[in-house]
Amino acid sequence: MRELRSYLGRHQVEPIDTEKDKRTGWRRYGILVVKEQDPRLSWPERQLVQQLGTKLYGRRAEASHE
Repeated sequence: MRELRSYLGRHQVEPIDTEKDKRTGWRRYGILVVKEQDPRLSWPERQLVQQLGTKLYGRRAEASHE
């Protein structure tokens, strides 16, 4: 049986590698994107992220914590 081909296949966008984008943002522009509950962070590091976010952008709604 022959496989059906579509012209749309070549227009398919590649999946976004968010970690790569975050790394590039930091290395090129000094922009840091950190999820507060990133498992790679220790408890004190997560607290620091939370404090910085609150200082710069205000308190988060409790319901938005994941």
